[in-house]
Amino acid sequence: MSNIKPLLYYCYDAYCGWCYGFSPVIRKIYEHYQDKLDFDVLSGGMIIGDQPLHISALAPMIQEAYKTVESYTGVTFGSDYLWHIMNPEESDWYPFSEKPAIALCIFKEYHPDRSIEFAVDLQIALNYEGRDLCDNEAYRHLLDKYEIPHEPFYQKLKTEAYREKAYYEFALIKQLQITGFPSVIVQVSESKFHLIGRGYTDFSTLAGRIDQLLEDMKRIK
Repeated sequence: MSNIKPLLYYCYDAYCGWCYGFSPVIRKIYEHYQDKLDFDVLSGGMIIGDQPLHISALAPMIQEAYKTVESYTGVTFGSDYLWHIMNPEESDWYPFSEKPAIALCIFKEYHPDRSIEFAVDLQIALNYEGRDLCDNEAYRHLLDKYEIPHEPFYQKLKTEAYREKAYYEFALIKQLQITGFPSVIVQVSESKFHLIGRGYTDFSTLAGRIDQLLEDMKRIK
């Protein structure tokens, strides 16, 4: 990797509330360091299993946690999302990390350099706009935004090949020993990775770590 830019991996999950809180930070990092770093997003598989759980299993925890995320990060959870959290007995949501992870894998084939943007948009779709990411229709507006043809996207969304790509990312997250989201890793060589962010990290702190890492790399060269 000596002749190419270091690669920043944003390790997240579409259903991670703290990742939503981190979205403005990672988007700013992406905008600020595009000339110095390459970027990729890995889905973490935070909510997977044989049987998706109804939102009522998670709602009590989220009812308190979302306020902490808002006060700490400055993001706002939308009323359409919060309706499902506050009225879980009336909701038809079964949160499951698989489909948004598959969608991200498909997206990266069309726009490999814009995965940060798409991941942020997925989190806005869920946490602010209240779209069900397990519903195929939740992605349609983003296909238009990124000029992705609808029919091929939806065909790929239901194939085993792209499901395997998503589960490969889940496995890679474990291999990288990521145990919480959001996390940020920078790969500087074939086998050398630096964990520069674990949990919510503000922009100035993360940018300082990136600057230091880039400076260290210059000295090594």
